[in-house]
Amino acid sequence: MSIDRNERSYVANHAVGFFVGLLVGGLVGSATMLLVAPQSGKKTRAKIQQEGLDLRDQVVETVEDAVAEGRGQVRRTAAKVRRQTNKLQRRGQDALDAQVEIVTDVVEAEKEAVQDLSKS
Repeated sequence: MSIDRNERSYVANHAVGFFVGLLVGGLVGSATMLLVAPQSGKKTRAKIQQEGLDLRDQVVETVEDAVAEGRGQVRRTAAKVRRQTNKLQRRGQDALDAQVEIVTDVVEAEKEAVQDLSKS
């Protein structure tokens, strides 16, 4: 499918028209904004600068709060892990003690069995 010369010209003209309209609209909007602005450019720049500083302060405060909350969460998690570790360690020690007691009982029973055999 080939596009003939008239169609290409039509598309090109509309594209150029669109960009010219965009440029003229931007210029008209900028001029209107300057004419209707409630304060001078100097005041506007000062206001923008102050709002930028306020925004920066808000961001810093929010980040500091998030960091503090993160640290608190880390402390709570670490304490929970320590408690769980201690609990597991106690359970492991209890299991080990129980196994030692069983082995000791078996060894004692074997000693008695060997002594009984040697007496006979």
